[in-house]
Amino acid sequence: MKLPRRTFLRLAAGAAALPAMPRRGWAQAYPARSITVIVPFAPGGGTDIAARVVGEHMSRTLGQQLIVENMPGAGGTTGSIRAMRATPDGYTLEMGHIGTHAIAVWLYPHLAYKPDVDFEPIGLAMENPLLIVARKDFPPTNLAEFVAYLKANSQQLNMAHAGVGSILFSYGLMLNSIIGAKPTLVPFNGGGPATTALLGRQIDYMCGAITDVGHHVQSGAVKAYAIAADERDATLPDVPTTTEAGLPGFKAMPWFALFAPKGTPRPVLDKVSDALEAALDDEGVRKRFTGLGGVIPAKARRGPQALATIVKDEIARWAPIIQAANISRQ
Repeated sequence: MKLPRRTFLRLAAGAAALPAMPRRGWAQAYPARSITVIVPFAPGGGTDIAARVVGEHMSRTLGQQLIVENMPGAGGTTGSIRAMRATPDGYTLEMGHIGTHAIAVWLYPHLAYKPDVDFEPIGLAMENPLLIVARKDFPPTNLAEFVAYLKANSQQLNMAHAGVGSILFSYGLMLNSIIGAKPTLVPFNGGGPATTALLGRQIDYMCGAITDVGHHVQSGAVKAYAIAADERDATLPDVPTTTEAGLPGFKAMPWFALFAPKGTPRPVLDKVSDALEAALDDEGVRKRFTGLGGVIPAKARRGPQALATIVKDEIARWAPIIQAANISRQ
């Protein structure tokens, strides 16, 4: 039967409107099952720790389990691409960081995603100052000696990092540039494996996240020369800041944040953001982060809008640093 054009258009318009009501109802019922949080690095690193600590509390708030899926590779971009391409229904999130969602733009000319376009920002989860650390038997005894030793011997030394584009790589690159050192760069699939190599004396030094290496510094298993923050950390009171130790130009306070695929419904994003906010306000979460050396973001730096601004600003800030180093990945 051939329908009149006006009747056909009316029926088509009605059919197109049908999914809207179930979608609103579905968003209100979210979450109805477990949520996957992609961590684009190996277990044990700062990104993994941030995801698991806030995820545990968020699971209680949302009434469904947040399950961490580690997907290392290509400096975190492999997992980020997977997150970007996931169905935007709120059941796949990513714990990204300054490397995957800012620095990677300049390291990978053909990066498959645009961090400020292809993701929905949810909020900062943690900030994590870096330490300049070395194997236990590394000769220098303080930062001034460390700098002098690197300048004199860098071609015989090796530095660990968590893959091109990772936090450890990017800040390590900055440190070497400030010092004028050119060591051999040794990649690992995350901060955890890099720290293990440092403990095993397979590498000489690295910029290590305090969440990864702080307890090893406390035990004396690795040597710390300085913390790249404005203040000393309460868990490592004897480790001076880079400014105190004579290297004020090196500051490293990378951040970790939750993202969702572009197009995830706003009501879903709001629920997840509220759950993250509740986790960051929880005293137990705060104690776990601070006990590891992590820092809870200030209120003004939390939430989707603040994170969107941070991502755009960091992309712009890292452009001259990476371009000056003349490093890129295809």
